[in-house]
Amino acid sequence: MGGIPGAQAVHHFACTVPDLDQAVDFFVDVVGAELAYRLGPVHDPGGDWMARKLGVDAAAVAHIAMLRLGPVTNLELFEYSARDQRKALPRNSDWGGHHLAIHVADVDVAAAYLREQPGVTVFGDPETLTDGPIAGDRWVYFTTPWGMQLELINLPAGLPFERDTPARLYAPDAPWRNR
Repeated sequence: MGGIPGAQAVHHFACTVPDLDQAVDFFVDVVGAELAYRLGPVHDPGGDWMARKLGVDAAAVAHIAMLRLGPVTNLELFEYSARDQRKALPRNSDWGGHHLAIHVADVDVAAAYLREQPGVTVFGDPETLTDGPIAGDRWVYFTTPWGMQLELINLPAGLPFERDTPARLYAPDAPWRNR
């Protein structure tokens, strides 16, 4: 079997946001993340480090925050200033589209909580899949005040796909505690 030699875990997932302070506040105050650190400005005035190392405009400036989301997930947030910056968020159907899924004990309770949060949009009512490899999955999508897509999900134990493979998805058994 192939793979990256020595790989041990996914360290973090990173997203670029339009306002780092707003995003940090949302993830800490609404989602329940813990701020680990902030960094920046990161830039190379007159040099090309940003282009060579991060694949962005050489004159770009970044501010960064690293958050802890529960027992196994780190979320890195970037706010860039760049001449060639595209400001449209990708949809899930676009190349580069993405979402972050948060496993919750009760999708309906979590969705009701999010509906009360300013600027959050919950897409309809939660649904439960009734057939297929993850039958029993209850889920609903929502967006942050700046439009980032997230999902609430609850996967029960003993999913149908598990009959056909030894692969197992991570499933938390208790609410997260960052400290």
